[in-house]
Amino acid sequence: MKKAVYPGTFDPITNGHIDIVVRAAKIFDEVTVAVARNNRYKNMLFDFEQRLFFAKESLKQINNVKVEGFDGLVVNYARNNGSNVIVRGLRMISDFEYEFQMALTNRNLDSEIETVFLMPHPQYSFISSRLIKEAASLGAKLDKFLPALVAEAFKGMNNEG
Repeated sequence: MKKAVYPGTFDPITNGHIDIVVRAAKIFDEVTVAVARNNRYKNMLFDFEQRLFFAKESLKQINNVKVEGFDGLVVNYARNNGSNVIVRGLRMISDFEYEFQMALTNRNLDSEIETVFLMPHPQYSFISSRLIKEAASLGAKLDKFLPALVAEAFKGMNNEG
């Protein structure tokens, strides 16, 4: 059985993330979307429980996908869960340098774990969680970029302010 892990903060999960999961689910027998509990280098908009809930709800229709939270190094999480593949999405060439560095670091930490890069559908290639959060703060309509559940959460946040 070929198992892959798709890690990230998913703050928030976007249609671009979902596109990568759908593509990975066609290649691997099982895909675990691993939601990082903490990332001290990012300012999170949604807390861990919300991000986990949004991912689970947004991906529940894909049979060979599960969503779990994790702490620590993704290579350790992958190894402990019987996976030897990490899936990463590449939207633009600007993503490549960072993702390549991360893949090489992970390979040095555990040479048995491979990183596979998938490109999203072109309609999602410009979507990033950071830009979504910025657009939301300025009142943008986000329905075409996010699962309905997540777009509704943003609307609720904007109505509170």
